[in-house]
Amino acid sequence: MKIEKIAAGLSVSGQIFPQDIEPLAAAGFKTILCHRPDGEGADQPTFTELDALAKQAGMEMRYLPVESGKVSDEDVQAFSQAYSSMPKPALAYCRSGMRAVTLWGLSQAPTLGLQAVLASAKAAGYDLSGLTYRLAGGGEMPANMSHHQIVIVGAGAAGIATASSLLARDPGLDIAIIDPAEIHYYQPGWTMVGGGVFRPETTVRTMASVVPTQVKWIKAAVAAFEPNHNRLLLEGCKPLSYDVLVVCPGIKLNWHGIEGLVDTLGENGVTSNYRYDLAPYTWQLVSQMQRGKAVFTQPPMPIKCAGAPQKAMYLSADHWRRSGHLSNMQIDFYNSGPVLFGVKEYVPALMEYVERYDAHLHFGHRLTKVDGRAKRAWFAVTEADGAQRTVETGFDMLHVVPPQQAPDFVRASPLVDAAGWVDVDQYTLRHKQYANLFALGDVTNAPNAKTAAAARKQAPVVAENVIVALAGKEMQAIYDGYGSCPLTVERGKIVLAEFGYGGKLLPSFPRWFINGQRPSRLAWWLKERILPPVYWKAMLKGREWLAGPAKPVKSDD
Repeated sequence: MKIEKIAAGLSVSGQIFPQDIEPLAAAGFKTILCHRPDGEGADQPTFTELDALAKQAGMEMRYLPVESGKVSDEDVQAFSQAYSSMPKPALAYCRSGMRAVTLWGLSQAPTLGLQAVLASAKAAGYDLSGLTYRLAGGGEMPANMSHHQIVIVGAGAAGIATASSLLARDPGLDIAIIDPAEIHYYQPGWTMVGGGVFRPETTVRTMASVVPTQVKWIKAAVAAFEPNHNRLLLEGCKPLSYDVLVVCPGIKLNWHGIEGLVDTLGENGVTSNYRYDLAPYTWQLVSQMQRGKAVFTQPPMPIKCAGAPQKAMYLSADHWRRSGHLSNMQIDFYNSGPVLFGVKEYVPALMEYVERYDAHLHFGHRLTKVDGRAKRAWFAVTEADGAQRTVETGFDMLHVVPPQQAPDFVRASPLVDAAGWVDVDQYTLRHKQYANLFALGDVTNAPNAKTAAAARKQAPVVAENVIVALAGKEMQAIYDGYGSCPLTVERGKIVLAEFGYGGKLLPSFPRWFINGQRPSRLAWWLKERILPPVYWKAMLKGREWLAGPAKPVKSDD
């Protein structure tokens, strides 16, 4: 008997037997709910038999039988009444536990919300995605619903670029893009805002100005996916069907994942370049500081733009050097990971700047708690032997990068792997289970760097493969894992890291023009002057400069 906790006070399991009663009582259960009708299986003990044993063991047992695959509203109401009144903790069972989970989900969805119910069920090993419309309170699925040939979830860099690349190949495509946001951000520019190089307003456009005019923009949030039925559910119980789905909603910054952080962000010297409204505060702190301790942090991978945490450190330190205050500063970089940068060829150049700025590196340190008013931060450290300890430090300025994960509505869906990322083939970006589903950008489990440069390369690959999927042909385009991280080591110089799967170096320019393993003024010029217009006027418009998809290598056999 496998028991899974589904909520506080309630666990579920498959069929229980007489020999299970005493262990259940010993485990502290006070009530057992039976949702399996007597006689459903040849080896099934009767409710009366189990009820007698439960009474002897000091437990209460209730009989709420439900026919398999036919959970009615009356069944849900009966469960809800029993659930609210029965002594807890309780165990609900049926043949596999699915009816028990379904009853719980349908009874609790109005209170907990759709995503919380789906996520709790998924964590316990049960997939309720087939009930999304009913869980959301929509009753029976309508016979007629909105339909689009291609639906794209997310209107960030990846979503807009994919829509534009699709239209560049076939202007007649019927495409809908779903995103509730009114504003589109050029997020790679926020490091430069935090370094006093860009003005924040240059990183912002209205969403209406970047969504292609031929695309239908649905300003709504996605509540759930139903890939087995080629549809998804929007907020407000609005179903939408598709021929092909492209998932690219980006990544969730879990600010609440660090105790005390939300209470002090934007004040008390606590900032982050990972938010539009906070990047100017970073520059305010840096430009005003003349002495003190500056702490920069990096959370566990994966995160978007893994070089950004140290970029903030380099630009800050360079300002203090130029203003003559570097000798009065103590700079500490606390990295959850074991190395400064994941591709070793770029580390020597970065270490030169670490030494130039006299920065102290602390590897294996994960930020867990912040007290802004007291100017204190705490880090969890795992020793080589696995032992855990806590390190506390003070600060005058703290640049925080929060832990990150896929958005909640994605994590609760059947699209993801065990770690919660959309499960795709890393080369074609096609879902491993659903042939008419593709994903790109930060939300996938492809082992590439999560950067805008990666999305720029992925969008044409997905566009090409969506076109051939609609035609019923085999995948044609291949993504090589390309990602780029322009490491701003000082104002006016950048180490241009470009690499693909396995850390393979994939430079876009000849070494004589830009040597990516050395700091370069040309690379800075590229970052400051060229890449922003490339983003707005090329990538988001379907102009694939240096981003055309590769084709699979054909064998001579």
